[in-house]
Amino acid sequence: MRKLVVQTFMTLDGVMQAPGGPGEDDDGGFTHGGWSVTYWDDQMGEVMGEATSKPFAMVLGRKTYDIMSAYWPTAPEETGAKVFNDATKYVASRSRPTLDWSNSVLIEGDAADGLAALKKEDGPELQVHGSANLIQTLLRNNLVDQYRLWVFPVVIGSGKRLFADGTIPSGLKLVDSKLSTTGVVIGTYEPAGEIPIGSFE
Repeated sequence: MRKLVVQTFMTLDGVMQAPGGPGEDDDGGFTHGGWSVTYWDDQMGEVMGEATSKPFAMVLGRKTYDIMSAYWPTAPEETGAKVFNDATKYVASRSRPTLDWSNSVLIEGDAADGLAALKKEDGPELQVHGSANLIQTLLRNNLVDQYRLWVFPVVIGSGKRLFADGTIPSGLKLVDSKLSTTGVVIGTYEPAGEIPIGSFE
């Protein structure tokens, strides 16, 4: 079995849209692209390096695939481009796009069924980067084994959220946490079943 990991940059109010720069994803008139960039520090680079230092495959929605495939193939090697270019990229798309980025594979048919089948195979962990719309499908189908959430000290108020309307209520267990010098909380969570309900009365 392969572990499926959602690795996401998000604001304190849960927005994950366009962390990397203006124009990255303007859907819905979003005007705050690039909100994560000025918070980057050496420790965050080390944590990202750890996550990509062992073999992994990427799971991407079509929009995130287009953004990343426009950047990484020609990015300088010192930015970490090699690991992303060498990794297998599994792409969920309702159309049949031409996938020119090396080692890219279209998930045939239903994305949830395709990823459930991939999880049953042998191979490196499956890391979901970006891909807000695809993540909603993964959440509805209970396919996520771990969340690596980078929570930035920013609130935006609108935009695509990690846990959007329709998310199935569930508990999570914190298994690791780190704090950057810039106030970014990096938490690793695993599903912990139904929410345990209690009362203070």
